[in-house]
Amino acid sequence: MKAIDMSISDIAPLKTSDTAEYALRMMEEFKVSHLPIVNNEVFLGVVSESDILSEEDLSQAIGSIKLSLNKVAVFDNQHIYEVLKLISETPLSIIPVLNAKNHYLGSITLYDLVLSMSTLTAISNPGAVIILEMFTHDYLLSQIASIVESNDAKILSLYVQTQTDSTKINVIIKINKNDISSILSTFNRYNYIIKESFSESDYFEMLNDKYDEFLSWLNI
Repeated sequence: MKAIDMSISDIAPLKTSDTAEYALRMMEEFKVSHLPIVNNEVFLGVVSESDILSEEDLSQAIGSIKLSLNKVAVFDNQHIYEVLKLISETPLSIIPVLNAKNHYLGSITLYDLVLSMSTLTAISNPGAVIILEMFTHDYLLSQIASIVESNDAKILSLYVQTQTDSTKINVIIKINKNDISSILSTFNRYNYIIKESFSESDYFEMLNDKYDEFLSWLNI
């Protein structure tokens, strides 16, 4: 999935001639703390709420305010992993999306990112989740896939989570069936450590709780 394929919000950018006061009103309206600055479709940068509040005169033009962030944005052909990397490294509430001509196409909000990740990780598909714990050198994707498929199931998504200060990893597997008892038995037979498993009802209850927590955090 590339940035252009993600849910992109039609957030109206600022012009350099817009006032700082107007920018704050727009941030309140869109419920973000950053806004792109664009003149004649060309992306110039991102202004943050803290940049504006550090100024005494809110009637001054945005173009005269010193920006604390670099020219942060992603291009429309960049992969979603690059979008995630940028937002993990930079405290942004939006990520501007540009085309090859440096023209502003729209912005990816944190909410948009969650929606796109739900598609990427097959969250909306019915099924169960299994979390395996193992040492890095024991990780064999081919064997894991073979175990799942030998029990008449398919892997919808799989990703690896490293453990801090450890050579162990968690392998999180989304499977296309809810009854995973035979799969768990096979993993046990192959001496895999099953850290956790969630049936569809357990999984969606957990997911809904986490999703509600995230939305509450966005509204802070």
